[in-house]
Amino acid sequence: MLFNSIEFIVFFPIVTFLYFFLPHKYRWSMLLAASCIFYMAFIPVYIFILGITILIDYTAALWIASSEGRKKKLYLIISIISTCLVLFVFKYFNFFNSNFARIASFFHWKYPIEIINIILPIGLSFHTFQSLSYVIEVYRGNQKPERHFGVYALYVMFYPQLVAGPIERPQNLLHQFHEEHFINYSRITDGLKLMAWGMFKKVVIADRLAILVNQVYNDPTVYSGFPLILATVFFSFQIYCDFSGYSDIAIGSAQVMGFRLMDNFNRPYFSKSVAEFWKRWHISLSSWFRDYLYISLGGKKVGNSRWQFNLFFTFLVSGLWHGANWTFVAWGAINGLFLLCSIWTKKLREKIVAVSGIYRFPRFYKYMRVLFVFSLISFAWIFFRAKNISDAYYIITHMFKNLINVNVISKNLLIISHGWLKLTGYEIIISILMILFMEAVHLIQRHGSIRRMLSEKPVWVRWSIYFIITYSIIFFGVFDNTQFIYFQF
Repeated sequence: MLFNSIEFIVFFPIVTFLYFFLPHKYRWSMLLAASCIFYMAFIPVYIFILGITILIDYTAALWIASSEGRKKKLYLIISIISTCLVLFVFKYFNFFNSNFARIASFFHWKYPIEIINIILPIGLSFHTFQSLSYVIEVYRGNQKPERHFGVYALYVMFYPQLVAGPIERPQNLLHQFHEEHFINYSRITDGLKLMAWGMFKKVVIADRLAILVNQVYNDPTVYSGFPLILATVFFSFQIYCDFSGYSDIAIGSAQVMGFRLMDNFNRPYFSKSVAEFWKRWHISLSSWFRDYLYISLGGKKVGNSRWQFNLFFTFLVSGLWHGANWTFVAWGAINGLFLLCSIWTKKLREKIVAVSGIYRFPRFYKYMRVLFVFSLISFAWIFFRAKNISDAYYIITHMFKNLINVNVISKNLLIISHGWLKLTGYEIIISILMILFMEAVHLIQRHGSIRRMLSEKPVWVRWSIYFIITYSIIFFGVFDNTQFIYFQF
């Protein structure tokens, strides 16, 4: 079920009403049933796959908690391998199999294994990682095993964050299903405001930008110069608005019922370094890789070369987590190289800043750093969005080609004016204005929660802003049930 669908508009108020109407002891079962319905709206039979992973990790956690020494570690390994095996079969088997087949073909070997025709269960990577965090935390002694099977199943299947996160830790979420939540007007309205803001980012900005981005990236060799630049910049904002919009709706819908989910984004495009960007972008996943992979490899508590390898390898795996395609591996590798380059060039950059005297203009220096980081991240997004490496290479080599050529400029203006990018010049301007409005809100958020600020304003100010957001969603939103980008992961 999509958040931006008619079904969810019906589903959400019914589930919320039932949650507060039912006695506390029945709420978990109602939420679990609702979460099953929510998930089964996609491919119903895949609920059994999710059930298998839930059963594996629930049982493994109990065995881990009651064991010691090697036996305890063995149960952890069995749990991790079993859970990851499900993910591998559905998400990565065909990718590795096709690559092995190419290698065999190159050497003229017979390769008998065929590609299996299966559809990736929606959000499999997300609830796999949430399950893994549970068994790992139980193993580390940071979390007691949940003995109530239904409550543990709800921890994995909680509908707001089931298919695209945030990837919660058991210490934060699991105990909340045992707590009784009461109706709180302020909390409910805050949750609804966040949901509305998420919907604005999704249907008004992301889905509108997607029209142009899809047109260009689906067949990039038709274009050169400005259309490729515009599509790349638009995709940077599309993926942010799409994914952070989902997170806002997820966090807001959970908040309405009294649940606290972790923040997943913190104005990432205002970052002044790539390292800062990854502390602000998809926080639940970045922190997951930090805590369970990077630190497990030794983190920074090793030699310099090994530390840098740990950093790069973590980003490489992160790229593969996003998709079974070499474009995602390249995307992860590029982001890892960005971080390594920032380490290698730190002293040189500090010397350049000192010699140039740019530090005397702190605001200008800050904006230049933000723009530079945004450019680097947007460059990496090319590989994330491109269908294959060759398309990504074409875009990179042609996006700045003949930019000052009069004939190319005339051709690009013709493309835009005739709406051949599926967005007219007027619609492109509207899109840019909406992005600027969003970033203006982000600037205000530097001084604190904008919802709290709004609550302190006069009624006419608050309702004027609510009206503008609602009006924008209704009249500028794209309502074609466009799936959220991260659902495919």
